[in-house]
Amino acid sequence: DYCEQIVNGCSRIHYSDRYSDDHYEYRHVILPKPLLKLIPKELFDEKEGTLRLLTEAEWRGIGITQSLGWQHYEVHAPEPHVLLFRRPKNYVPPAQHQATAAKQGRKK
Repeated sequence: DYCEQIVNGCSRIHYSDRYSDDHYEYRHVILPKPLLKLIPKELFDEKEGTLRLLTEAEWRGIGITQSLGWQHYEVHAPEPHVLLFRRPKNYVPPAQHQATAAKQGRKK
């Protein structure tokens, strides 16, 4: 059953540890190869035969779950089931940023 395949595939998505440079923190997400075959064709780059860069709604829609701020920034053609993500170092989600600013404003 198609739905069962999706649920089973999503439970086997692997998330790497995070690593960083001076500007970004990174992680890669490894999709089980059977799940890759179930992803809608419109999410693929026809010319390259790999996933195209996905929006947050798209990668969440295929079962990837991560905290806010992550951007799918690169496709590694030799391993199309590996998605590369990054976000700015010390990323603060917008709602949390507003709450922190409000608290700091009250301290003055």
